[in-house]
Amino acid sequence: MLHGFTGNILHVDLTHRTLEIEHPRPEFYRHYMGGSLMGLYYLWHNTPAHADPLSPENTLTFAVSAATGLPVSGQSRCTVTCKSPSSGGASDTQAGGFWPAELKYAGFDAIVIKGASATPVYLWVNDGQAELRDATHLWGKTTLEVDTLLQDEIGDKRIEIAQIGPAGEKLANFAAIMNMSNRAWGRTGTGAVMGSKKLKAIVVRGTQKVTPADKKAVAALSKKGAQNISSSGMDNFGRYGTIGGVMGQDRGGGLPTNNWDSGTMPHAEGISGEKLYDEILRGAEAGKQDKDGRDTCYACIVRCKRVAESEYKNNKLMPEYGGPEYETAATFGSYCGIDDLHAVTYANQLCNAYGVDTISCGATLSWAMECFENELLNLEETDGIELRYGNADAMIAMLEKTLNREGFGDILAEGSAKAADRLGKGHEYLLTVKGQELPAHMPHVKRSLGVIYAVNPFGADHESSEHDPVYSEKAYERFYKVPLSQIGLHTPQPPQVINAEKIEFALKTQYTYSAIDTACICTFVYGPSWQLYNPQDIADLLAAATGWDITVAEVQAIGRRRLNLMRAFNAREGLTRDNDTLPKKLLTKPLSGGRSDGIVIENEELQAGLDMYHEQAGWDAITGTPTRATLEDAGLAWVADDLAL
Repeated sequence: MLHGFTGNILHVDLTHRTLEIEHPRPEFYRHYMGGSLMGLYYLWHNTPAHADPLSPENTLTFAVSAATGLPVSGQSRCTVTCKSPSSGGASDTQAGGFWPAELKYAGFDAIVIKGASATPVYLWVNDGQAELRDATHLWGKTTLEVDTLLQDEIGDKRIEIAQIGPAGEKLANFAAIMNMSNRAWGRTGTGAVMGSKKLKAIVVRGTQKVTPADKKAVAALSKKGAQNISSSGMDNFGRYGTIGGVMGQDRGGGLPTNNWDSGTMPHAEGISGEKLYDEILRGAEAGKQDKDGRDTCYACIVRCKRVAESEYKNNKLMPEYGGPEYETAATFGSYCGIDDLHAVTYANQLCNAYGVDTISCGATLSWAMECFENELLNLEETDGIELRYGNADAMIAMLEKTLNREGFGDILAEGSAKAADRLGKGHEYLLTVKGQELPAHMPHVKRSLGVIYAVNPFGADHESSEHDPVYSEKAYERFYKVPLSQIGLHTPQPPQVINAEKIEFALKTQYTYSAIDTACICTFVYGPSWQLYNPQDIADLLAAATGWDITVAEVQAIGRRRLNLMRAFNAREGLTRDNDTLPKKLLTKPLSGGRSDGIVIENEELQAGLDMYHEQAGWDAITGTPTRATLEDAGLAWVADDLAL
């Protein structure tokens, strides 16, 4: 008997309007587990080499795992995979909420989508049945509008909806897929891929049971999480969310400001988690923030999701659109030199309504601001909008143009890298890796993160490995020795060094995060260091769900398999080690102000780190492609055969 999984994978061909259900064997599930790794398997087999990401040939997969839908914190996540319109390589992105668990209850472990519809459609999945329905009446609607319309149309308020907004319909390069109007599969342009298929939404509803192999073990893990929430510090994380990190990042010189000219911003408290909690969270005026201003994902006790309710210049800040997280506060705040949290929260609302990734969108606006500040752009080009740092009104005005692809906003909707190419200028101010804008964690103060940004298959990502400070001797001995030692890390290093041990830390934690994205569990709840659960708990959860004897070593192997399959896909598509680099600006322009004043990333140090990384990962030193021996050891011999290695 197959425990944890439904045993059903739905295949949708939008071109031919066909729906088929696959029933994989148990060994397939154990090898690919779910989420990212499973999605990459279907991407490789269903998408021809060198296919245009926005063509019908691209494969879009939504996949969950054995843990999804169990009554334990941090499991309601789903991974979306496809070929990225940003990088031209493999991509994945994760989102939480209630949609992932509901997909499982609807009877499916994954939905694999290929082809493209001639007219807008949505997919209705209900208790093991699926059908395509007309979505012409939904086209052009914002996410909240679609949520309301579909609930009324289907006659069930409990349906869960994954959808694109108008930005995805218009193929914005950083378009996201949204659920609950505030959870985003945000990175890598998946919303544009869904839009190219004219698939407006996937609606799921189900009443089927998720049966783990060991209910008592699942219950024990759930109880352990509840007991750990205070001692782990996750109660404070739940109170302030990721935006609670703003002031700490600023004090450490790691808050990207004015398009990364500096690591500190005057009046950073204006965009802080504390200010959000005290003034903008729903219920703040009545002192009910903890009751009203925090939302959660299915069965999770952490409750870290912000719920904002206020206004910005007569524009209502609606709780249905959530509230800004750290990355959003940084990209629309400090990146743009803006310390007005109401403006940042309104920008977050617009992004969620239209369906775009707040990181890439905000970073693209800050890139345009630096171009304007340095007179590469003028008022005629920017439609009369004075794009200067600190100008919140200009930021909002240009954001609205970008979301609607109007005027200069049509260029910015391509993302900063493609916008620079289209304009033929501004490349020196770009902050992108493999076409994707950098998130708001600075490798100037987190050295190994720079190596991970460079090598990560889908571009710079802050949740693909652990960050350097947790491996300092003091932090290791006081907080992180147990979880990090579980994955073979025993020799802490100073934060500001790059050596073989630090690279091993980066790579091994990258395997853990890679496994987390495959197991479809939350990186803020499960992880290799500070989270509510540790790597042994990940193994225990998967074992309890499936009945298989899963160890930490197998969890790490799953993560390694996923990373190597993604990297091999990139090699198939023509990406090489030459693409493993950081933006020129980070390598040439020292930071100004704060604790990181004067720091520049030395290219010699970066290259030495890359050499060590490729060697430890088992990737070819010249091409950056995993060797045959590495792929065979990872259980991917068939990939080596396809690549003729």
